[in-house]
Amino acid sequence: MKKILFTAHFLLFALCLLPFLAQAQTWQTKVHPSVFEQFQNHSSVEILVLMREQADVSGANRLTTKEEKGTYVFNLLRGTAERSQVGIQQLLNTQSVHFQSFWLVNSLYLTADFDIIKQIAERDDVAEIMNNPHAKLDLLPDLTLPQPEVLAVTWGIKKIRADSVWALGYRGQNVVVGGEDTGYSWTHPAIKPKYRGWNTITSVADHNYNWHDSIHPDSVTATNPCGTNTVAPCDDNSHGTHTMGTMTGTADTIEIGVAPNSKWIGSRNMDRGDGTLARYVESFEFFIAPTNLAGQLPKPLLAPHVINNSWSCLTSEGCNSSNFSVMNAAVKAVRAAGIVPVISAGNSGPNCATVNEPPATHAPGFAVGATQSTDTIASFSSRGPVTVDSSNRMKPDISAPGVGVFSSVLNGNYASYS
Repeated sequence: MKKILFTAHFLLFALCLLPFLAQAQTWQTKVHPSVFEQFQNHSSVEILVLMREQADVSGANRLTTKEEKGTYVFNLLRGTAERSQVGIQQLLNTQSVHFQSFWLVNSLYLTADFDIIKQIAERDDVAEIMNNPHAKLDLLPDLTLPQPEVLAVTWGIKKIRADSVWALGYRGQNVVVGGEDTGYSWTHPAIKPKYRGWNTITSVADHNYNWHDSIHPDSVTATNPCGTNTVAPCDDNSHGTHTMGTMTGTADTIEIGVAPNSKWIGSRNMDRGDGTLARYVESFEFFIAPTNLAGQLPKPLLAPHVINNSWSCLTSEGCNSSNFSVMNAAVKAVRAAGIVPVISAGNSGPNCATVNEPPATHAPGFAVGATQSTDTIASFSSRGPVTVDSSNRMKPDISAPGVGVFSSVLNGNYASYS
């Protein structure tokens, strides 16, 4: 009888524990294993908290103009985040934890210890907690073609026949190009007149709504040559300035930009080539609704028409198959807002199925591979299909000149990059 009573009490005790055991399993499964791994060497880690409620932007398809689409997407996304983040923000404020709120993908970025992460994960309104590591931009060696400066236009412009389109009167006028990269040396003579923040008549610059820096003091591990939270465009690497020249630049003796009469705005989303998932989301957010230099008073009507993304989010930066949805949601929102996201296919070729890093892998993005002057695919250019998400999606969407591209670089100079 005593044995039976003991067994009954034990079973009753175990049944009472089940809800608590289930809760422990639930909060732990919300946290990506990479977050737990970082606690082996750190007392606190950078994390991105993905909220359970995510807005459906597909309603923008019913609208006809870019202005309508952009305003609709911005109001829907920001409204969803403001409403659904009230509880978690109260928790973090009570604990005196600094955080950054995002509305593009309903999420928060913060540095947290194990106890805070547990409290966040136990919340029903939280879907996932992922890490936000840092990694370096994959830069290719410089490749200079023989004397490109003696040509009236670069070989790449001739290959895509942009100069033939110019002859028809289309040079990118009335178009605003957004660039997110290592930053931009905006005073470079090839791109300065094209900067939307520069008034060529008054010779005065206004960087409000034209520039955003996603590099902040709390996320930089060493001194950056541009500093952080910069109030004017700055390039800490040269990569960004080179890409902007390819988009809009005009040199003294050579046309280097495909759309020389367009205007550009920019955002720095990498620290000397060091990207993170949070930085990428923050820059995309700026382009949907540009803000003043204080990050306030967003205006979706000032959004660019197209955004260049010559980067990819690596596994070492926190992007993997378990959180592809974050970058996919960001690119999908950009497209829904009437903006075309143009994206590098990557530099992981020549094998098939090497388009394997977001945002190039996602359907809403327009992925571009690289060709040589002989019209053959560059050996480094990533190839499809996309297999990392089991979609077998065909990528890239197009290929274009990407070897020995002559364009602007730091200190007013020019160079050929691939």
